[in-house]
Amino acid sequence: MEAKATAKFVRYTPRKVNQVLALVRDKKVRRAFEVLSFLPKSAASFVEKVLKSAVANAGKLKDYSNLKVKEAWVGNGPTLKRMRAGSKGRSMPIKKRTVHLTIVVTDVGVIPEKTKKKADKNKVKTQEAE
Repeated sequence: MEAKATAKFVRYTPRKVNQVLALVRDKKVRRAFEVLSFLPKSAASFVEKVLKSAVANAGKLKDYSNLKVKEAWVGNGPTLKRMRAGSKGRSMPIKKRTVHLTIVVTDVGVIPEKTKKKADKNKVKTQEAE
């Protein structure tokens, strides 16, 4: 099952958001949240919010261990054009860019993570001691 979340007309530049998305694409959702939480970029919190929305749309907000980020892309939104005072009475253009972000998560083809059992390690140690 696939679930999708989009955010439109958000005031980040597409290039900066795409740098964050490059670290998240084709990763498991649990690993993607870990990467985003420690990333020192301002767009990371925005991408994390959209990823959380995609997981919620999949209906697996409490247990997302078997989900992975299938696709994540960013598109250009409309550019807000402003003017700033320049030298000799001229005006200089300012382009305030916006983005449209889409993240798709899926549970198809995801191998469940193996759980580590501490009890098994203890049994092996006790058997070796005997």
